[in-house]
Amino acid sequence: METPAQPLTHDMVIVGGGLVGASLGCALAPLIERYGLRVAIIEAAPLPAAPQPTEWQPSFDARASAIAEGSAERFHRLGVWRAMRREAEPIRRIHISERGRLGVTRLDAEDVSVEALGHVIPNAWMGRVLHHKLAGIELDWHCPATVEHIAPTSAGHRLALSDGSTLTAGLTVLADGGRSGLKEQLGIPSRAADYDQTALIANVAISEPHRGVAYERFTAEGPMALLPLPGNAMELVWTHPAGEEKARMTLPDGDFLAALQRAFGDRAGRFTRVGKRYVYPLSLVTAEETVRPGLAVLGNAAHALHPVAGQGFNLALRGVVDLVETLTDSLAAGAAIGDMATLGAFDRKRARDRRDVVRFSDGLIRLFGARFPLLPQARAAGLIGLNLAGPLRRDMARRAMGLER
Repeated sequence: METPAQPLTHDMVIVGGGLVGASLGCALAPLIERYGLRVAIIEAAPLPAAPQPTEWQPSFDARASAIAEGSAERFHRLGVWRAMRREAEPIRRIHISERGRLGVTRLDAEDVSVEALGHVIPNAWMGRVLHHKLAGIELDWHCPATVEHIAPTSAGHRLALSDGSTLTAGLTVLADGGRSGLKEQLGIPSRAADYDQTALIANVAISEPHRGVAYERFTAEGPMALLPLPGNAMELVWTHPAGEEKARMTLPDGDFLAALQRAFGDRAGRFTRVGKRYVYPLSLVTAEETVRPGLAVLGNAAHALHPVAGQGFNLALRGVVDLVETLTDSLAAGAAIGDMATLGAFDRKRARDRRDVVRFSDGLIRLFGARFPLLPQARAAGLIGLNLAGPLRRDMARRAMGLER
């Protein structure tokens, strides 16, 4: 039920100041300057005292994300890529294989005439760079704070915060990862498909230079990924059947490295060190509505994907850029910022990309997880065929880079 309209305190409120919300804040800078938009960001975690310190000491345990080349181009347009690439490790080749099978596909930067297919960047560094940019933009921060209640009004939404504030906005963007319960408060259902898998994530050191190669390896237990980091380090994403990761979380480092070597093989060399291990359950979650009058849902709040394909944040960033481009056209035409015609146009613009990436990520996991007679041989033949088919392989590389939609 709508609450009565109140004077708007803000044109837009962004719920979540993580990578997606911070990217949106940066992308809004031209509109804030041109139209004097009043924008607020609500973030539950305290901001670092210095958004971008002069001295950066990356931790061996730091989580990282694979940023597609298309996302690097979008960060360049936001004015943050020059700083981000300081800690970025380029991906020059993606090596896709199945443990115990001959089939292999290699996607090379040279195939599409680029320097890199993507980059691996520590999440903490991306956050610092984005927040450093945000510090120069006229925004209202409520941090640390959470949204305790959200309700639609005839002019947008009313948000009651944990810090005692009440905000009203013409457009509210949920970019909080979808775990706050705000979608449920608004009656937005989500479709969830549990993979019955858990991701174990850690940084590992290897005995040989990785030369910018990222690995996607499919095993009997589940898919694995290794992403290149500076030096002889790589980020590991190792999926396990739900519950089986518990034993590996408690293994001594030497025993863990030995188990990893047996599961992955020797393609990347010998594993010599492992950092702190993290785990989280895996499922495919998609919101059944991503726009309403005065409301847009972005990032993991809209779609949570399996991490092995590395598409989640890149898909979210494309959503950020498309939303701002749609708002730019709409505001120039004199429309209200939360107008449903505008948000509907944005949703239609995003629909195909979102559908294709969800199908690709989910299909890849299910294809290599299936255990039917002759299917392993068919998968091996497919990987070999894809590696031999130059144009098809180049098309796949461009899609992995986020340059095709």
